[in-house]
Amino acid sequence: MHAAQTIVAPLNQPGQQPPQQPQFGQPSAPPPPGYGQPSAPPPPGYGQPSAPPPPGYGQPSAPPPPGYGQQSQAPAPGQIPGQAPAPFAAGGAAQAAPQGAGVAAALQKYREAATGQRWTQQNEKLVRVDLGVGGQPVLARQGSMVLYQGKVEFGYKGAGFQGRIVGNATGQEMQLMRCSGRGQVFLAEEGTHLHPIELQGDAICVSAENVLAFDETLQHEVRRIEGHGIPGGALFVMQFQGTGTVVVKTHGMPVVLPVTPTTFADCHAVVAWSAAAQAIVSSQVRLRGNAYGGSTGESVNLQFRGAPGNFIVVQPFEV
Repeated sequence: MHAAQTIVAPLNQPGQQPPQQPQFGQPSAPPPPGYGQPSAPPPPGYGQPSAPPPPGYGQPSAPPPPGYGQQSQAPAPGQIPGQAPAPFAAGGAAQAAPQGAGVAAALQKYREAATGQRWTQQNEKLVRVDLGVGGQPVLARQGSMVLYQGKVEFGYKGAGFQGRIVGNATGQEMQLMRCSGRGQVFLAEEGTHLHPIELQGDAICVSAENVLAFDETLQHEVRRIEGHGIPGGALFVMQFQGTGTVVVKTHGMPVVLPVTPTTFADCHAVVAWSAAAQAIVSSQVRLRGNAYGGSTGESVNLQFRGAPGNFIVVQPFEV
């Protein structure tokens, strides 16, 4: 028996023509784009040695911190767990903790005002004189020193014969102390307001009761204004002239007024006036509401005369 010839038919879908083979001797279809052309260059770094490893790579790691993995010590008696122990000084005694910043901040506005000048106003009721600046002594009312620093010597002296007259007439002792050396002296008296007045060759008259301190270089003399009704029969005034500073004390903040032909002031309230002005006892007398023992209850006014430019200083207080 002869087997039938096997015919292999192409597997095509219905309606699809089989691909046609190119005829022998005819050129084939062009190759696809890029066929047979050199390939694209490799990306940057391809085939090049890699970057060096970062520092420490492959090296042993740093040792652990002290105490790592160890058992923590038990807190000392009275110590809060997790809080650092208090430092100790030599000998095992615990050091005192410094004061907090709140105390320093609260007292900052009261600190000493160091200006390097001879006279410095610390506040409205305290003044400091540096004896090392200028090297000249200072005369101050006895008992007005509240603090001093450095090598300071104090010597007590009266205000001269006229000064003793002031004390006898007013019932108040006019005693001065001489401050010399190299240091700082702080002056105050009974919480009164202090006013340093610097003289540059000019002059000023100050009621003796209102003088606190002055440079010894200043020329000073005591004058008296006599008049009926003044306790003791006279009002004593110290006139200062030259170059230096005189510190005047007042009860309350004073007022400075120009001298006019109609300027009158209570003799107990007037503090100072320009030396060129003339002070005379006024004939106008008024009664005082709070008369003290031994007084007639009358208050004497002073009338001031002078050219324009003269002034008086009055305090809101009657002695």
